[in-house]
Amino acid sequence: MRILLVGVGGVGEAIATFSKRQPWCEQMILADYRLARAEEIQQKLGNSNRFPVEKVDANRQEQIEALARKYNVDLIMNACDPVFDVPIFDAAFAVGCNYMDMAMSLSEPDPNDPYHKTGIKLGDYQFSKAKDWENKGILAVVGMGVEPGMADVFARYAQDYLFDEIEEIGIRDGANLEVRGYDFAPNFSIWTTIEECLNAPVIWEKDKGWFTTAPFSEPETFEFPDGIGPVECVNVEHEEVLLIPRWVKCKRVTFKYGLGDQFIKVLKTLQMLGLDKKEPIKVKDVMVAPRDVVAACLPDPAYLGDKMSGKTSAGTWVKGTKNGKPHQVYLYQVADNETCMREFGVQAVVAQAGVFPVITMDLLANGVWQGKGVLGPEAFPPKPFMEKMAAYGFPYGIKEM
Repeated sequence: MRILLVGVGGVGEAIATFSKRQPWCEQMILADYRLARAEEIQQKLGNSNRFPVEKVDANRQEQIEALARKYNVDLIMNACDPVFDVPIFDAAFAVGCNYMDMAMSLSEPDPNDPYHKTGIKLGDYQFSKAKDWENKGILAVVGMGVEPGMADVFARYAQDYLFDEIEEIGIRDGANLEVRGYDFAPNFSIWTTIEECLNAPVIWEKDKGWFTTAPFSEPETFEFPDGIGPVECVNVEHEEVLLIPRWVKCKRVTFKYGLGDQFIKVLKTLQMLGLDKKEPIKVKDVMVAPRDVVAACLPDPAYLGDKMSGKTSAGTWVKGTKNGKPHQVYLYQVADNETCMREFGVQAVVAQAGVFPVITMDLLANGVWQGKGVLGPEAFPPKPFMEKMAAYGFPYGIKEM
């Protein structure tokens, strides 16, 4: 398989690192607007022919198309912030190759009632193009990271193998990670974090469909495994809620994230000051997006690994019935930062996000997963994916509750 990797930040580096070990990866083009960053990753990988570097503006569809044609790629892997989803997604369609991302096209709030009604939902643009992709005979796998991605595969597995009837599926994410030397240092893209945490969270219910609520609503304490322990989680906008009901039969879907009081206070302050805005404003004679300024002021998550400690748990809580009896489980994957740094050279959060697209590439390259159109992770048989997780160094667990 020949892959154009658009974006070589922390997660992009993890994708390339995991792909290097796989014989099905014939060539992976490292494309980023920061050519020096792409060259840095190429040097780490140690093979310039297998991992050539290119400079690209991910907002310029024609540049992405040109690179895809130059290298005759089979798949465009989008490892950029989701604001770039549309041009990268459309470039893959124009070229006629397969596509994968880890976060779907962005939402827009309902202009009159944003905390009750959905406006444009996550992924609406991409799913509106599904028939075109299907007719062209190509595949877009959307929302295929860890959350969304692995967590969605778990939801499909729960339906197929663990439950007779599902009442609720709740994605629950929590950690005890710490970053030494910083009062505030997000371990993932602050651009994406602001987007998903300050937007109105989406909930799905069988009788109501998709609707929204206020940010950070419905706090609950969730007991995470492997020594992480209890973490307070709150509603956050996330793709799983838009994906799971399309393929998995259940009555309710939610996503809750363990942010912590300090993190929530910082996000609320950014919103209060208008620093969460992604639309450029004029500062003296320069047009700049406030959110980009925030990102520039914070440390790059790709370089925090040696300062981090602790574990992170991503997973899917499922409640329902089996053999006529109430049943609850948490299907999860816990990544330890020390282990990820030692074995893979990347920090735990980006390692989790990066390994599961690579497992998906493996399944596609070997014909185990097949499809046409625009599909989420739930559309594929879950067992082949889950059977590969341990071999890639990220085994799953199932906790009875």
